[in-house]
Amino acid sequence: MFILHIALGGCLRAPPVTFGITADTGGHIAYVIEAALAQGGESNVSRVSIVTRLFEDVGLSPIHGTRRERLNSKVTIDRIATADRRYLEKEALAAEVVAFTDAFCRHIDGLAQKPDVIHAHFADATMVACEARRRFGIPVVYTPHALGIDKRAQGCAGEDARARIDAERHAIVEADAIIVSSRDEAERQLIAYGVDVDDRIHCLPPGVPQRSLPHGATTLADRLGEWLDVPEKPIILTIARPVMKKNLAALIRAFALVPALRERTNLVILAGQHDRPCSPEERAVLAEMRTLCTDPILRGRVALPPAHDADDVSALYARAAKGGVFVNPALHEPFGLTLIEAAAMGVPVVATRNGGPGEIIDTIGHGLIVDPRDDDAIAQACLKIVGDAVLHTRLSKAALARVGAYDWARYASASVAVYSSIGTIQPALLACDIDNTLTGCADGARAFAEWRAHSALPFVIATGRSFDAARAVLREWQLPDPDAYIVDVGTRLMIADPAGHWQICPEYDAMLDTHWDREAVARSLAPLRIEPQPVETDGPHKLSFFGTDADAVRIRETLLASGLGARVIFSHGRLIDVVAPMGGKAAAIGAYAGRRGLSLRQCVAAGDSGNDADMLEACGHAIVVANASDELAELTPRAGLHRVRSRHAAGVMEGLDLLGLTHRAAVAA
Repeated sequence: MFILHIALGGCLRAPPVTFGITADTGGHIAYVIEAALAQGGESNVSRVSIVTRLFEDVGLSPIHGTRRERLNSKVTIDRIATADRRYLEKEALAAEVVAFTDAFCRHIDGLAQKPDVIHAHFADATMVACEARRRFGIPVVYTPHALGIDKRAQGCAGEDARARIDAERHAIVEADAIIVSSRDEAERQLIAYGVDVDDRIHCLPPGVPQRSLPHGATTLADRLGEWLDVPEKPIILTIARPVMKKNLAALIRAFALVPALRERTNLVILAGQHDRPCSPEERAVLAEMRTLCTDPILRGRVALPPAHDADDVSALYARAAKGGVFVNPALHEPFGLTLIEAAAMGVPVVATRNGGPGEIIDTIGHGLIVDPRDDDAIAQACLKIVGDAVLHTRLSKAALARVGAYDWARYASASVAVYSSIGTIQPALLACDIDNTLTGCADGARAFAEWRAHSALPFVIATGRSFDAARAVLREWQLPDPDAYIVDVGTRLMIADPAGHWQICPEYDAMLDTHWDREAVARSLAPLRIEPQPVETDGPHKLSFFGTDADAVRIRETLLASGLGARVIFSHGRLIDVVAPMGGKAAAIGAYAGRRGLSLRQCVAAGDSGNDADMLEACGHAIVVANASDELAELTPRAGLHRVRSRHAAGVMEGLDLLGLTHRAAVAA
């Protein structure tokens, strides 16, 4: 098996990683690297590639400008370049996704062996992976790491909350499988997105991040006297990026609140690397912490070092194990890798009750959970542990004895099993184009209508026509009504309300706004002077033209040069549709399938022209009727692609028979 991981944000490199060197260089970097290395140890895995952005920044290591970095004989980090070679923070990275997607697909196309699975980390990477699935038929696994709905609930989502949440909903809908770290993510966080995902969620806790104690080197643990009056005291330790959701200021307030805690311990906060360009949020959080530390009662009792490395972290964990405690006071923590990292070093913990930490502490039994908004509760929990030597010893022993519950080898075996299972899903939904797929042969149309009358398989129309035009053609050909209409080349999903009235799906409509600027797209294409289709063919997420394949290429090149997100679809030898980057027939099928608790891998698509290509690539099975245009000649050959000998609707029926779906329908009848 060839596994490809993709993660766009942060400084992803071979260990040791300087965590906090940028705002996005956090725990997911450790997760991706450790997962890949563990999977590389599986006997049935031949290769693991971690794909990320190539960038060059004078403030960051030159390693990020190298194309390939080898971790061992099976595992590599492969960096893909776009025209923008700058390091980009999360907000700026969104605008680069379209260009990166194109470069990523060129990378996949050039591989002698295609990956068996793409494991995408965060929603932006999933968007890239889904386009690769559309082109190459490679299944997609999604790991969220942190979800916007929970961040918004804690007041930490930022200005792009809606776009982020829409992108995450799209990723949840589109993914063939979803791997999360905690039950809280599986049972509460994902459910908040309103997508039925029970059959696709796999809760696989990660393992303990690998750390070793430094030998001979001087570390922060040896230099605490630079900040502390009595550096020999046990320490309260926390390690987190200086962002609002990590709630670091609350720990300083808690420490100041209880005299007995200040007398017994010192507070040590590793909050990223301060000597680098920081985001406004990071600057504000660091400024607040520094202001709090000027309180006379805290002078000489709080260490807030401006920089640290992997050896410093290991040494401070070892120091905290000697009578101290590790604290995670985050407003919300999806999992909490630092808590199992602390456990591996024998450090008792105090952690937020919001998110995954409660599950970790239940499993290991090495600490207490608290309300992160209650400063006194944080202080009292710390005092309870550091003030009771018997309790501290018991928690420390529990940490060392039970941290083995979090094991990367176990994760690797389970995740590879998930990857292997994706391709064996039974078809559960049919999506058909209309023109020249269901129409064109009266006998075939009648056979399809008869099959539909006796089949319980959900059926969706996916057409370039408008809603009204699609319904009119179905009536003309006496074809059956579908369960949903995907119209306007996948830029509108029509669903029935409980009373049977057709309406636009609001969630899908909102999702199409992501990375879409219709006015800017129209302005950029105007100088090309390509003939527009009648105005009634346009829509809020689509512009349409008459032209040649060469015109479609000109449009793609213009949009790419302008950095604008859009998909360009050429079909029927003369029609060009420019649609929102999150749109298209495949995306709309995925959205409807998600409403029914299905993934695209469970869908069958049938079509004949270029505007069907994305759904024929993305769905688990594809039926290409014999009268298909040359536009579909280059579909990726794969096990699920069925090029049938019959034309029009008779070809659809031939494909359904190959899949065993007509036989099951007859038996059910």
